Amino acid sequence: MRARRDSHETRRGSSGAVGPVQRLRMRKPRVSRTLFVLCLGSFIMVIFYFNISPKPALEPMEHSSGQKSRRSPLQMLYDGDQVESTVQAIHQGRRELLEEACRTYTRKRRVLIPDDLKHVMVDDQHGLLYCYVPKVACTNWKRVLMVLTGVNGSYKDPLSIPAHEAHIPGNLRTLSEYSISQINQRLRSYLKFIFVREPFERLVSAYRNKFTRNYNTAFHKRYGTKIVQRHRQDPKPEALEKGDDVSFEEFVYYLVDPATQREEPFNEHWERVHSLCHPCLIHYDVVGKYETLEQDSRYVLRLAQVEDLVSFPTSSKTTRTTGDMTAQFFTNVSPFYQKKLYNLYRMDFLLFNYSMPEYLKFS
Repeated sequence: MRARRDSHETRRGSSGAVGPVQRLRMRKPRVSRTLFVLCLGSFIMVIFYFNISPKPALEPMEHSSGQKSRRSPLQMLYDGDQVESTVQAIHQGRRELLEEACRTYTRKRRVLIPDDLKHVMVDDQHGLLYCYVPKVACTNWKRVLMVLTGVNGSYKDPLSIPAHEAHIPGNLRTLSEYSISQINQRLRSYLKFIFVREPFERLVSAYRNKFTRNYNTAFHKRYGTKIVQRHRQDPKPEALEKGDDVSFEEFVYYLVDPATQREEPFNEHWERVHSLCHPCLIHYDVVGKYETLEQDSRYVLRLAQVEDLVSFPTSSKTTRTTGDMTAQFFTNVSPFYQKKLYNLYRMDFLLFNYSMPEYLKFS
């Protein structure tokens, strides 16, 4: 399968319309029939409104005083004359390719529920929704949002924020924490963006970080010991106890084993992007790519009109996982398991316009 190139033709912007978020079922004492009917009627109105709403709400941003003062990031996006035309065309093409792939490969449609939104970070001050994907520069994006939202006001430079602090739950609000009406309002009027990466490069990066680093003992205990027990013949007692020498082939066996997902969901570091961020239910306005990280990050910050407040970090202390490096990890994986693994991550390849890697040997 060959990837379709990002479009360089300027086309009409996507609608940005989003599906409704389903009301959570909560156990409550019995209420009157009248109250039940009112609640049901309100929910139906939400569904009806968002099913017929053809365009995003292009409303000016508001300061805390309530005075409208500047255009929202969505207005900046769809005005078209605020950003270099070639960059606009690239991202318009990505949106259209994603929408086309969703129509082609997604058979069953469903409504969102708040549990789907745990990876969507909210910046209410600047009208941004960011769905974070581990191993796709999410640490730096969380740092940027912490600076923008004023988490620990002493931080002005994203790189001054320790990596572990960027991942502390509660530093940034997630969309799942809001009420149904608040969720729908933000999905409708905020700029929604995501960053993705070639699926197998992301997978190898996760393996290298979580299974080959001495400091990740928690992952070794939690996942490594289980992988060794299930997928290694005659494991040594030390390996069963520590789980710190898992091979990439054993990791692949673990991923494609049907029993793995029957027991529990994948860890977020190797979960598929379409399962983390639901790109066929949430219509992302910007699909950034790891391969063009700096350019796409500048684009988002420009749309949010915060280039003078923060810059996306460009330095990295670690070696990036490249295509050549990824190919080396697959040399000892049999064609049978290569095919199984590709089928497991196939939707991420299709939705985000990545080619099937040439080093795969099953075709």
